[in-house]
Amino acid sequence: MTVNVPATPWTMMYTIYREVIPKVHRMLGQWREKAEQIPNPELRRQALISIENKAFHCEGGGVYAMFAPESRQENILQFIIAYQTICDYLDGLCDWSESQNPDDFHMLHKALQHALEPGQEVENYYFYREDQDDGDYLKELVETCQSNLVTFPGFWNAKEYMEELSHYYRTLQVHKHVQKEERVPRLTAWFDEVKEEFPDIRWYEFNACTGSTLGIYALGAYAARSHLADVQARSIKSVYFPYVQGVHILLDYFIDQQEDIADDELNFCAQYEDEEEMVERVRYFKKEAEKKVRKLPDAAFHSLIVKGLFAIYLADEKVQTEPSMKKTAKQFIRFGGLPAAFFYINTWVYRRNSKLIYG
Repeated sequence: MTVNVPATPWTMMYTIYREVIPKVHRMLGQWREKAEQIPNPELRRQALISIENKAFHCEGGGVYAMFAPESRQENILQFIIAYQTICDYLDGLCDWSESQNPDDFHMLHKALQHALEPGQEVENYYFYREDQDDGDYLKELVETCQSNLVTFPGFWNAKEYMEELSHYYRTLQVHKHVQKEERVPRLTAWFDEVKEEFPDIRWYEFNACTGSTLGIYALGAYAARSHLADVQARSIKSVYFPYVQGVHILLDYFIDQQEDIADDELNFCAQYEDEEEMVERVRYFKKEAEKKVRKLPDAAFHSLIVKGLFAIYLADEKVQTEPSMKKTAKQFIRFGGLPAAFFYINTWVYRRNSKLIYG
């Protein structure tokens, strides 16, 4: 099925602001209403915090709806918003967990596994927790993913590769939330199992690559458009992982460095010897990502996604208010080129205006 996918920065930004973001916030508003009805006060608090503080994750993921024909855009957006809301909600539950129990984290994240398995019955994902009653909030998120995925003509060939990327994500969430002294040994041991597949990537870079959901959304969007051959789905996965996803999460950790240091949290960008090395490695990931996306249909769109990632993160208030980070951000923008600069300026303006529109 033919879809007119934006191929220039201005048409992409116009479509995002005019069509994608309003739909994303409408759907998030519906989940916010459900979150407000959660009986357990702690689960309700975490659900509402995740929606209020992480809406830009859904905005970014929602961009992939532009791949789908108009008749399926509602379905792909419903899937992306629900899946990303699960990710952000569970991340908050793990961050604030007192037990730091890996069994608990694994059980919680089975929700993401089941979200990609239409027909799979939901379980009690809070099995290891005192806080239990969420009024079926997580169940409804999982079932929303399932019910929309089965409408995608290419889903069953994409499923294996969506699950592979989801498995990476879920494994990271378990390892990075356990007790502090266990985190690096767990993460390095995990990398040792796969490092022969990724000879040019370091352990902390690999772990960063696993923390992105972009490949899942790209696969979902292509599956929503038409039937996918197995080889096509595998190609999309290999384009997005590791390099596109690496750019995404390295930038995410870059803007969180000072906050993570203050909170004594593990930050993957803090593993570099110095800022110069970090900048060069991000440049390398960006170069490899752009080389990979040229292999895909709609290559210009995917290239704009890579450049847009720089804008989304570098326009963040944390960067704008910290002189040293702002200086490094300017280097990132320069090697992102004119499209990155265009997205950066527009994102900076949007972030400030959106506070008035969405609160």
